[in-house]
Amino acid sequence: MAKRGSLWVLNGPNLNLLGEREPGIYGGDSLADIEKLCAEAAETAGFDLTFRQTNHEGEMVAWIQDARTEASGVAINAGAYTHTSVAVHDALRLLDIPIVEVHLSNIFAREEFRHKSYVSAAATGVVCGFGTHSYILAITALAARMDL
Repeated sequence: MAKRGSLWVLNGPNLNLLGEREPGIYGGDSLADIEKLCAEAAETAGFDLTFRQTNHEGEMVAWIQDARTEASGVAINAGAYTHTSVAVHDALRLLDIPIVEVHLSNIFAREEFRHKSYVSAAATGVVCGFGTHSYILAITALAARMDL
């Protein structure tokens, strides 16, 4: 199958500690486990995958800017930057490709401060609350959106 382009999955702060960090909320899978599942889902949908994680806001913004010319779609779990970063929001607004906001937990069933998302205002859609499967749903949604 010819590749349809590249899907980017961008992950924010503390997601490098998945599997260790609050497994009751985020589950027992590591970020490497999630990357493997995403690679399989992207391959099935006919896309290359770029999968990245950073604890630095500026690096996240630079990656989003790079996605303008290098990605066909973006799934982003911005972690805490979801609720705090106007810079991430502004960078996402520059994209003319589908964007899916991803969260492992249901952010709306958690602390009040997590209910506000700067990412949602720039995203095509949001997937949250399905654990590791949230990423697969995001990739599926990006591929379906590109088929419209």
